[in-house]
Amino acid sequence: MDKKMKVITRRDFVQGTASVALGAAVWSGQQNASAADTSSAAPRNSTVHIIRDEKALDDAHEVDVPTLETMLQETLKKVTGKSTSKDAWLSLVKPDDIVGLVFTNHLNRTHDELLTAVRQSLTDAGIPGDNIRDALGGPDKVRPCTALIALPALKAHWLTGIGTVLKNYIMFSGSPKNYHDENNVKLGEIWNMPDVKGKTKIVIVDALRPLCDKGPQVNPSYLWDYKGLISGTDPVAVETVCLKILEAKREEIRKEPSPLTPPPVCVAAADEVYGLGVSKWEEITVQKTGWEKELLI
Repeated sequence: MDKKMKVITRRDFVQGTASVALGAAVWSGQQNASAADTSSAAPRNSTVHIIRDEKALDDAHEVDVPTLETMLQETLKKVTGKSTSKDAWLSLVKPDDIVGLVFTNHLNRTHDELLTAVRQSLTDAGIPGDNIRDALGGPDKVRPCTALIALPALKAHWLTGIGTVLKNYIMFSGSPKNYHDENNVKLGEIWNMPDVKGKTKIVIVDALRPLCDKGPQVNPSYLWDYKGLISGTDPVAVETVCLKILEAKREEIRKEPSPLTPPPVCVAAADEVYGLGVSKWEEITVQKTGWEKELLI
């Protein structure tokens, strides 16, 4: 069935974040019942972990590597319930997997220290170094991978509202411009493409020094030291928590509600339309560990 998108305007969005969640039903015609109709479904719950450490960044915003490595180990153990980071990785990936690391590589990019720590932790768990690769670029980059580790940086984006978890896979579409502005609502469909679907084993968001306003050039006024990692196996739930943090920080800076533009309707749509995870706040459990100052949740 041909499905056409209903454009949601800024005016529609300003009516409130709750209306955006409902606004994920942006398609005319019937939606796929298995993805969209949750009225008779059993209660859902997804867990998202926030781990923060005041020592993660120094006064010059430089990463303290031992602290970050400890945060990564704790993240892996909490997300998987395993007692060691090795057991955690081996519950997510196998030694013969081709593991693709999908990270933010421009503007407010994923910290190199986090990428290095993830690679080292994977090899320590027994994943051969030759099987770990950067999965950045078009469909040809993701196709050979049998497992993906999403490592986006927490940031707003001038073309999609939020530029963190869902947008992290935009290049895999082969047509990134088709997912900008109001069309960010379709970002979830990339995660269901044959070369991508089911491959993501964990999402670990670099929230060490997020960006809460759009670019293209990074305005230092909208960077701050959150000193955290936000993680889970449900990409939509992780994105929902990230969105709440960005909006809370924007309101703190501007002293009034400051919704992201364009409206990030992709988050609710990833749940309501594409069935990728949970976007409703009441169905998300946030487990917080460590430094609590300005948690914003």
